[in-house]
Amino acid sequence: MYKSLLVAVDYSEVTERVLSAARELALLSDGEIWVLHLREREIIPQAGMVDRESPDEAQLAVDGAVAELAGAGITAHGEIKDTVFGYAAREIIDTARKHDVGVIIMGCRGRGDMAGLLLGSTAHKVIQLTDRPVLVVR
Repeated sequence: MYKSLLVAVDYSEVTERVLSAARELALLSDGEIWVLHLREREIIPQAGMVDRESPDEAQLAVDGAVAELAGAGITAHGEIKDTVFGYAAREIIDTARKHDVGVIIMGCRGRGDMAGLLLGSTAHKVIQLTDRPVLVVR
């Protein structure tokens, strides 16, 4: 099965289900999990890069996920990256390659296909651009 898994987490309500799916897959295959949280920043003219969350908030999100997975007996690593708003899919794909993961697990906020295309769903972009399997959890 999958010896290495990448889990992209954020603050959405689906994150707990994403972690649960990753935990179950990792337990089935005795795999390790890379937990990725992206700090998306917006570029605002004359203000430059503007953070939506503090580094401490991001660290708490990742540490909580890693601790939850470790509590289930899974080897888990956390990683936080800064990215510009709209480039999350590219960062997820690059991180999957970096760690040579077998599957990417991420959430979907429930937009339909048309809304995802029009609004630029991160999950939709990852599915279209990656060379790895993607498990999208709703």
